[in-house]
Amino acid sequence: MSAVQWIQRKVDPGSQSQLLAGGASPLLAQILAARGGVSEDLQEPDLHALLPFHQLKGLAEAVQLLADAIQSGKRMLIVADYDADGATACVVGLRALQAMGGQVDYLVPNRFTLGYGLTPEVVQLAQLRQPDLLMTVDNGIASVAGVEAANRMGIPVIVTDHHLPGEMLPAAAAIVNPNQPGCPFPSKCLAGVGVIFYVMLGLRAELRHRGHWQETPEPSLGSLLDLVALGTVADVVRLDRNNRLLVNAGLRRIASGRATPGILALYRVAERSHRTARCSDLGFVLGPRLNAAGRMKDMTHGIECLRSEDIDDAFRHALQLDAFNRERREVESSMQENATELLGPVQVGERFTLVLHDVRWHPGVVGILASRLKDQHHRPTIIFAGGLSEGEIRGSGRSIPGFHLRDALDQVTKRHPDLIVRFGGHAAAAGLTLRLDDLARFETAFEAVAKEWLAGEDLARQVFHDGSPDTADLTLALAETLEACVWGQGFPEPIFKGQFVVLQQRVVGQRHLKLKLESGRQVFDGILFGQASPLPERIEALYCLKVNEWQGMRALQMEVRHWRV
Repeated sequence: MSAVQWIQRKVDPGSQSQLLAGGASPLLAQILAARGGVSEDLQEPDLHALLPFHQLKGLAEAVQLLADAIQSGKRMLIVADYDADGATACVVGLRALQAMGGQVDYLVPNRFTLGYGLTPEVVQLAQLRQPDLLMTVDNGIASVAGVEAANRMGIPVIVTDHHLPGEMLPAAAAIVNPNQPGCPFPSKCLAGVGVIFYVMLGLRAELRHRGHWQETPEPSLGSLLDLVALGTVADVVRLDRNNRLLVNAGLRRIASGRATPGILALYRVAERSHRTARCSDLGFVLGPRLNAAGRMKDMTHGIECLRSEDIDDAFRHALQLDAFNRERREVESSMQENATELLGPVQVGERFTLVLHDVRWHPGVVGILASRLKDQHHRPTIIFAGGLSEGEIRGSGRSIPGFHLRDALDQVTKRHPDLIVRFGGHAAAAGLTLRLDDLARFETAFEAVAKEWLAGEDLARQVFHDGSPDTADLTLALAETLEACVWGQGFPEPIFKGQFVVLQQRVVGQRHLKLKLESGRQVFDGILFGQASPLPERIEALYCLKVNEWQGMRALQMEVRHWRV
């Protein structure tokens, strides 16, 4: 039974009127207007409407360096991050630079031995490849020491990143990051893969200006949009209008069968059809399998899957990623049991934060555990495992709305300069390193900041819904229309409220309820995931509309998310 607050979304009347004038149904206009949608969301995605690349600060300098490197035959090396965003960004950079005639290779740090970002140790490893130019993707904005090490070796660095910068920027030859100070790019929500895609758009234009394409055709960068969509959704960045354009175009490419072999192979091992590609596939099916490589082993496996040009080779890599993901699930389940034991004596309701550490925990899975506990208890949560150095621990944190996690860690650092060894991240997620002996002191300092920044009501979980539509409007056609839209972080899928009589219920898959629900003299198929105990006869529910495909038939299904008597 749900214990969360149910709140109906507010609708902007002006936006609703514009959407109605654009041809949206009253219900769809209400849904979009409550999320900042615009009339362009009703149309086919037009990539000409993307924000222009020249607004990105530092892009002009970056593409000059890259164009010079291509035309002079210099060796370029991409230094990637070890998550899905970093992997897709790496492959976008590799494919685009190679298509433009560049000599390029990549290096992705092993999270268990080298840690995150362009560290001096990573630069030492990169030097063995004898690069003339380093370029980071999805990292680097905090790599002050790493860039300094590269500069001492005479290797210029281009930083492409989207993470929030610290007080000091690295002394790179160029920095492209919409979140760096003074960048006028209107969207601050680009993922790392979105940033490198924009850099490649600018590079192609620069080479065009130099007459580089007189004897060879310009490469089509649209072929990279499936990768851009995957990295954007998997990194859970806000899907503002610009990101929705990128993701929508990528999904259409996947559905048409023109995706990179690696993405098609990931669909295949997941036993999903790419022809009905949607955001949820990228976030909950493909993304976790790709991320599992970096969590459990080495993201090289994920990058090789995505860069493969041969479907059979890509499938072999995808099978390995699927195996990593199964292993990750087993490890995660064990860690959740351990966390439940540790939380046993803790009065969670009296706390504003949760901080846990266990030497047995897998350092690649602590972020998932933090996310699970954050969702369960609605508290900013940081989970620590062992660190790279003796006496250190590394943590991954997830936060709730209204509590900017990276800024909170920065506040802790300002008050206790010797406490956090290093940190970085976003509003909703961050990573940090501590000395084990300082864990208790950190927990106290972190809790103190949360008590100052959060009120008691902030700790009550809220679920927003779109009201109670007329049951006559709840049709398969509406579900198909909604599934064709791009929903995700900052642009959530519609959730409706209704009162139902539970006519039938039976357990399927050992832990789910298959339902027959009656409302307004209409009967609907329903599903409630993660609950095997029976429902009462009458419930009020929050639900999503889904298209259920079974044996070639498509039918409307209500997916119950929350319920109460």
